[in-house]
Amino acid sequence: MSEEIKIWKVLKSEVEYQEALARTLEIFHAEENSTEDDELGLLLVLVKDYEDRNIHVPSPDPLKVIRLKMAEKGLKMKDLEPIIGSKGHVSSVLSGKKELTLRMVKRLHSFLGISAEVFINDDAPIKEQLYKLAAESSGFNLLREQEMDYIKKTEKKRNS
Repeated sequence: MSEEIKIWKVLKSEVEYQEALARTLEIFHAEENSTEDDELGLLLVLVKDYEDRNIHVPSPDPLKVIRLKMAEKGLKMKDLEPIIGSKGHVSSVLSGKKELTLRMVKRLHSFLGISAEVFINDDAPIKEQLYKLAAESSGFNLLREQEMDYIKKTEKKRNS
């Protein structure tokens, strides 16, 4: 009794997308250079294509990202004083009463590891930045983690 092999095509519906996600998770640890490894590569491309066409990820609020990174690192507002300014200034910036300056953005980037793109409202690179931010937090999307692992594995093959 042989298992029927599904022929994958461009994902056009949520049902097809969910099937592809389920199969991706099922075969994620496929042996290199196997049929399943080839299928996995194709599925990752199809899933990403579907998400790019159908899932809009809004730009994150930079102040929420700052607060999230502070919480992750166990920082208090006083820890941002060397970066932003006085206690009152830090409070005004984090409450949205005062704008972030380019100097603050550069310092926050260095201190908290937040990409400068977070502070610019351009949705295309923000989507990738959200994946990176998610990767650094505990609520990381398993498929994105696996997609990143697959990409790294593929790049290693090419460079070998």
